[in-house]
Amino acid sequence: MALNERKTETMVELRLRKRGYTLDHSGIVIERQKSDIPRIQKLLENASKRGGGVGKPEFLIHSSGHPQFLIVIECKASPLKHQSRSLNKYQDYAVDGALLYSSFLSKEFDVLAIAVSGQDEASIVISHYFQPRLARSAVQFKGVSSLLSFDDYYTAFLNSDIKFRQDYDALLSYSRDLNNQLQAKKITEADRGFLISGILIALQNRAFKDSFKLQRTGKQLASSLLETIRGEFESARLPQDRRELLDGQFNFIIHTPTLINDREAFIKLIDEIDENINTFRRTHKYYDVIGQFYMEFLRYANNDKGLGIVLTPFHIAELFAEIADVNKHSVVFDNCCGTSGLLIAAMKAMIKDAGAERHIEANIKSHKLVGIEFQPKIYALSVSNMILHGDGKTNIFRGDCFSDARRIAPGYRPSVGLLNPPYKNKTMPDDKEELAFIQNNLDCLEPNGTCVAIVPITCATAPSGNIGELKRSLLKKHTLEAVMSMPVDLFHNSKTTVVTCVMVFTAHRPHPRGKKTWFGYWRDDGFVKTKHRGRIDLNGTWPETKNRWVNSFRSRDVDGYSSVMREVGPSDEWCAEAYLATNYSAVDQTALVEAAKRYLIKGAMLLHEGRSAER
Repeated sequence: MALNERKTETMVELRLRKRGYTLDHSGIVIERQKSDIPRIQKLLENASKRGGGVGKPEFLIHSSGHPQFLIVIECKASPLKHQSRSLNKYQDYAVDGALLYSSFLSKEFDVLAIAVSGQDEASIVISHYFQPRLARSAVQFKGVSSLLSFDDYYTAFLNSDIKFRQDYDALLSYSRDLNNQLQAKKITEADRGFLISGILIALQNRAFKDSFKLQRTGKQLASSLLETIRGEFESARLPQDRRELLDGQFNFIIHTPTLINDREAFIKLIDEIDENINTFRRTHKYYDVIGQFYMEFLRYANNDKGLGIVLTPFHIAELFAEIADVNKHSVVFDNCCGTSGLLIAAMKAMIKDAGAERHIEANIKSHKLVGIEFQPKIYALSVSNMILHGDGKTNIFRGDCFSDARRIAPGYRPSVGLLNPPYKNKTMPDDKEELAFIQNNLDCLEPNGTCVAIVPITCATAPSGNIGELKRSLLKKHTLEAVMSMPVDLFHNSKTTVVTCVMVFTAHRPHPRGKKTWFGYWRDDGFVKTKHRGRIDLNGTWPETKNRWVNSFRSRDVDGYSSVMREVGPSDEWCAEAYLATNYSAVDQTALVEAAKRYLIKGAMLLHEGRSAER
């Protein structure tokens, strides 16, 4: 058996050499059974597969270029000994042993655990598992059946969902710490988002990044920061009137005593923002960091609730881009763009589709993303956000979409509309209905363009009144393709309890008589509400859920329980719940009890909120 296993190990070593692991200039080190690095060896002290004693993996691989990333390989001679059902037969099975070592090594390293079994090319089986530092468990890296180069593995790890969740959790933790820090400095909630975005914009300027620590006083540092921000806005070729509006939002920096009177703390703040936020941005491009931090601040002081501002969760923004089939040829328009989260998600999808075509990427950023925002402060954050994402010519306009969209949009010929409109304040009768924003967006799209919007479920269920008239008007000019009911607590992180649905329209094609609309029941996205991190993808199920949702939408799957096709008119309910059958086979006593508990808790919360409001 030992000789046979050596044959497997020799085969692995030959493959590693072919992949460049033994090149002297690569900085890669391959060790067998033990490590010369004290940190690694200490972690293996109690990792024996027999229980107790030193663990001795077949291979340990690390690189001076990525010192926190570690590969551990475990081999078995027979493919029948590749993986046990229980995953706890560490001595006998390759996967079990590799995961055991990973559980110990991940206490200080990001680990790729590789299990190899078989003795020849015909029988070899290879499995890969990622386990980030401090993660409770490993996640299989699927779709790879051979050994890759170290750089390919590291790139795959950086782009993996599990790595994103690890870094996202760290970003959330830092956002809470930063919020507390800025609160202690008496910086208002409204100004915190601008301070962060301003610092991030200034750090893009090499001269500022190299010199900000050399400023002799906090006042000089604040002046340098503000001038650099202004310079970056000028470099973005923004018109003078828009630059002046933006300048007014950032002027507070030079008048904030807790910044200008404490040079060392100011420098430390910039350093920490660079380390924590820019590190995240370099790894995970085209993520709405500004929106994330703004949302975090609103959780503590949601002064903008009266404006109807509900920021779109980023996983939903990415879902929008897939539903609308956004690609490198799209021109995307958001007529109420907020902090530009939907435009950034669209940018990500478009650039991914462009691949290595750099000239197309530049064209996307310069000409194919268009937004309008009414609120001055949100507009300033939106422009800042787009500049941070390399927008070469920011096409974010300050204005009222109902008076300005028809003037602005046609010049760009938008083919896709994405929007999360301001939600109507029921105490203000003159507030625009959400469907009016959808109609405004659709009217600006090219014929056969696609509009995807998320709105309160009441927009889908109301049969008459203003909403009924808007539904009638929409169907007269445009086609209702689909409506998906979204999770009840989707906007938990924005401290908003509104229940929503997503509507999909085709522009400038009147809804045909007899046309059936697809209705999807998408109430469960797998996200979980947590005490300190808000509503998150705690169990890592979102990628699979998103793929299932998108595939069912594209193929118009119908099962009667989670999706259905129905012909509807303006007076009908536009939601899946009105037409789905109850799947009684999925109901058991446990599910019934859990549902009752949820309704009781929800009722108690609503009762408490009602009494609080009365007081």
